[in-house]
Amino acid sequence: MKRFMKTALLVMVALLFVWTFYYLWKKGQPETIEYETSEVTISTIEKTTIATGKIEPRNEIDIKPQISGIITEIYKEAGQTVSKDEVIAKVKVIPEMGELNSAASRVRLAEISFKQAETDFKRVKNLYEDKLVSAEEYDNAEVAYNKAKEEFQTAEDNLEIVKTGISKNSANASNTLIRSTITGLILDIPVKVGNSVILSNTFNDGTTIATVADMSDLIFKGKIDETEVGRISEGMQVKMTLGALQDMTFGAKLEYISPKGVEQNGANQFEIKAAMDAPDGVTIRSGYSANAEIVLQRAENVLSVKESTLVFEEDKTCVYVLTDSVPVQKFERREVKTGISDGINIEIKSGLEVGEKVRGNVIGEEE
Repeated sequence: MKRFMKTALLVMVALLFVWTFYYLWKKGQPETIEYETSEVTISTIEKTTIATGKIEPRNEIDIKPQISGIITEIYKEAGQTVSKDEVIAKVKVIPEMGELNSAASRVRLAEISFKQAETDFKRVKNLYEDKLVSAEEYDNAEVAYNKAKEEFQTAEDNLEIVKTGISKNSANASNTLIRSTITGLILDIPVKVGNSVILSNTFNDGTTIATVADMSDLIFKGKIDETEVGRISEGMQVKMTLGALQDMTFGAKLEYISPKGVEQNGANQFEIKAAMDAPDGVTIRSGYSANAEIVLQRAENVLSVKESTLVFEEDKTCVYVLTDSVPVQKFERREVKTGISDGINIEIKSGLEVGEKVRGNVIGEEE
């Protein structure tokens, strides 16, 4: 029994010795590192910049009243289309007492003058028929009568306008009816029945009854940083994505670059505008947030690799080209000349050929 235990102990010691020797040998071997590789391809590379902003109609008009008063009727609501000169709302005039008294006084004076002229004309007419006055006196009396009649009528109309904003002679062109000045979509009606409104004058902008816009003519309005504004120009093509329609892209054409920058968050920003191509059947609402991608440079059908494969050594730009993969990967250092980059891929002007593979990250290592 003792002999068996002794033999077993010797076997265990021998196995421990062999395992320790193998572990130390394995640890002393150089570690084999395997790299990801990417192929040199032909592609089109675009260097772009992104401007953030929103979509607006080019023509957005605030409809304001031509008289002050109170809203009595609203015939439209936001989201409805409206034609030019179509009535949106109706205003009831609240007369100012000073103007009302002045207009009433003018009517009374005009009435007195009219009655006197009427009496004088009748008297002269009778005398003219009896051939007691000349034709000239008759004509003068008739002119005076007609002028007094017209003045009386005008004074009455003016009093009605002061009272109600409308007269018998101008019912169809009443200022109490608020009409749209363009054909378009009503974006907003910020007033309600019973609200007081005032007309625009030197001291205030007046009350907005409705906002109407032509939604068939949309523009992108955004801002771009001063570091890139020098690279863009009017006429450039723009690709837009909208926050509300992320699965779609829309074309646009840059048509305005502000000549003056505005400081924002410590950087100078320049306003830009682009005319948008809105396809039929797609509803785009005013105020949608948008990103405009502008192509600054473009290189078509050029050699390219992933920019992450570049190595910068001794003021040179290099890549490591795969020369063998069996039994282990072998790479050759090669200097290259690069062109434009889109942030992921970069143009290779010389140093590589199509189909060659270059070294990337160690397998399992995140970029």
